Amino acid sequence: EVQLVESGGGLVQAGGSLSISCAASGFTFDDYAIGWFRQAPGKEREGVSCVMLSDGSTYYADSVKGRFTISSDNAKNTVYLQMNSLKPEDTAVYSCAVAPTSTWKSPSKLVWIPDEYDYWGQGTQVTVSS
Repeated sequence: EVQLVESGGGLVQAGGSLSISCAASGFTFDDYAIGWFRQAPGKEREGVSCVMLSDGSTYYADSVKGRFTISSDNAKNTVYLQMNSLKPEDTAVYSCAVAPTSTWKSPSKLVWIPDEYDYWGQGTQVTVSS
Protein backbone atom coordinates (compact mmCIF):
# COMPACT_ATOMS: atom_id res chain seq x y z
CA GLU A 1 0.00 0.00 0.00
CA VAL A 2 1.40 3.36 -1.02
CA GLN A 3 1.53 5.91 1.76
CA LEU A 4 2.80 9.47 1.85
CA VAL A 5 3.17 11.28 5.15
CA GLU A 6 4.09 14.96 5.33
CA SER A 7 5.64 16.59 8.35
CA GLY A 8 7.42 19.76 9.37
CA GLY A 9 4.80 22.40 8.74
CA GLY A 10 4.19 25.21 11.18
CA LEU A 11 4.12 28.94 11.78
CA VAL A 12 7.00 31.14 10.69
CA GLN A 13 7.52 34.85 10.25
CA ALA A 14 7.93 36.39 6.83
CA GLY A 15 11.51 36.07 5.68
CA GLY A 16 12.02 32.92 7.69
CA SER A 17 12.66 29.33 6.66
CA LEU A 18 10.91 26.04 7.05
CA SER A 19 11.59 22.52 5.84
CA ILE A 20 8.83 20.03 5.22
CA SER A 21 9.22 16.33 4.52
CA CYS A 22 7.34 13.66 2.64
CA ALA A 23 8.01 10.12 3.83
CA ALA A 24 6.95 7.57 1.25
CA SER A 25 6.34 3.86 1.52
CA GLY A 26 4.83 1.09 -0.55
CA PHE A 27 6.87 1.64 -3.72
CA THR A 28 10.50 1.82 -4.76
CA PHE A 29 12.13 5.11 -5.64
CA ASP A 30 12.66 4.63 -9.36
CA ASP A 31 10.34 5.66 -12.19
CA TYR A 32 8.26 8.02 -10.13
CA ALA A 33 7.97 11.71 -9.53
CA ILE A 34 7.13 13.26 -6.22
CA GLY A 35 5.54 16.64 -6.36
CA TRP A 36 4.65 19.24 -3.80
CA PHE A 37 1.38 21.07 -4.25
CA ARG A 38 -0.22 23.72 -2.09
CA GLN A 39 -3.69 25.04 -1.61
CA ALA A 40 -4.65 28.20 0.21
CA PRO A 41 -8.20 28.90 1.39
CA GLY A 42 -10.40 29.94 -1.50
CA LYS A 43 -7.71 29.23 -4.06
CA GLU A 44 -7.03 26.42 -6.46
CA ARG A 45 -4.38 23.84 -5.81
CA GLU A 46 -1.09 24.81 -7.42
CA GLY A 47 2.07 22.90 -8.13
CA VAL A 48 5.10 24.12 -6.21
CA SER A 49 7.94 21.77 -7.04
CA CYS A 50 8.67 18.28 -8.26
CA VAL A 51 11.57 15.85 -8.31
CA MET A 52 11.99 13.00 -10.75
CA LEU A 53 13.28 10.09 -8.68
CA SER A 54 14.87 8.33 -11.66
CA ASP A 55 17.37 11.05 -12.51
CA GLY A 56 16.96 13.76 -9.87
CA SER A 57 15.59 16.38 -12.24
CA THR A 58 13.79 19.13 -10.40
CA TYR A 59 11.08 21.60 -11.33
CA TYR A 60 9.92 24.77 -9.60
CA ALA A 61 7.01 27.09 -10.00
CA ASP A 62 8.06 30.62 -10.88
CA SER A 63 6.59 31.87 -7.60
CA VAL A 64 9.08 29.83 -5.55
CA LYS A 65 12.09 29.62 -7.84
CA GLY A 66 15.23 30.72 -6.03
CA ARG A 67 13.57 30.40 -2.62
CA PHE A 68 12.52 26.74 -2.39
CA THR A 69 14.70 23.67 -2.88
CA ILE A 70 13.41 20.15 -3.36
CA SER A 71 15.60 17.14 -2.64
CA SER A 72 15.23 13.42 -2.20
CA ASP A 73 16.95 10.90 0.02
CA ASN A 74 16.37 7.63 -1.75
CA ALA A 75 17.85 5.62 1.12
CA LYS A 76 15.20 7.05 3.43
CA ASN A 77 12.40 7.17 0.82
CA THR A 78 11.89 10.78 1.77
CA VAL A 79 11.54 13.99 -0.21
CA TYR A 80 12.21 17.35 1.36
CA LEU A 81 11.14 20.87 0.52
CA GLN A 82 13.38 23.55 1.99
CA MET A 83 11.56 26.86 1.96
CA ASN A 84 13.52 30.07 2.47
CA SER A 85 12.57 33.74 2.35
CA LEU A 86 9.00 32.79 3.07
CA LYS A 87 6.22 35.24 2.26
CA PRO A 88 2.69 35.51 3.63
CA GLU A 89 1.42 34.40 0.22
CA ASP A 90 3.19 31.06 0.75
CA THR A 91 0.62 30.26 3.45
CA ALA A 92 -1.22 27.09 2.45
CA VAL A 93 -1.66 23.42 3.09
CA TYR A 94 1.26 21.67 1.41
CA SER A 95 0.72 18.15 0.11
CA CYS A 96 3.06 15.71 -1.56
CA ALA A 97 1.96 13.30 -4.22
CA VAL A 98 3.52 10.50 -6.26
CA ALA A 99 3.15 9.87 -9.97
CA PRO A 100 4.43 7.00 -12.14
CA THR A 101 6.61 8.47 -14.87
CA SER A 102 7.54 5.55 -17.13
CA THR A 103 5.12 6.82 -19.80
CA TRP A 104 5.86 10.52 -19.40
CA LYS A 105 7.18 12.15 -22.55
CA SER A 106 7.00 15.77 -21.44
CA PRO A 107 7.77 15.89 -17.72
CA SER A 108 8.09 19.66 -17.67
CA LYS A 109 4.39 19.94 -18.49
CA LEU A 110 3.04 16.91 -16.67
CA VAL A 111 4.58 17.63 -13.26
CA TRP A 112 2.07 20.46 -12.76
CA ILE A 113 -1.06 18.39 -13.45
CA PRO A 114 -2.61 16.99 -10.23
CA ASP A 115 -4.46 14.27 -12.14
CA GLU A 116 -1.11 12.75 -13.13
CA TYR A 117 -0.48 11.84 -9.49
CA ASP A 118 -1.95 8.64 -8.11
CA TYR A 119 -1.42 8.99 -4.38
CA TRP A 120 -1.51 11.97 -2.05
CA GLY A 121 -0.49 12.69 1.49
CA GLN A 122 -2.80 14.29 4.03
CA GLY A 123 -1.04 17.65 3.87
CA THR A 124 0.76 19.86 6.33
CA GLN A 125 -0.12 23.46 7.16
CA VAL A 126 2.44 26.18 6.52
CA THR A 127 1.54 29.62 7.86
CA VAL A 128 3.71 32.67 7.22
CA SER A 129 2.92 35.70 9.33
CA SER A 130 3.64 39.23 8.15
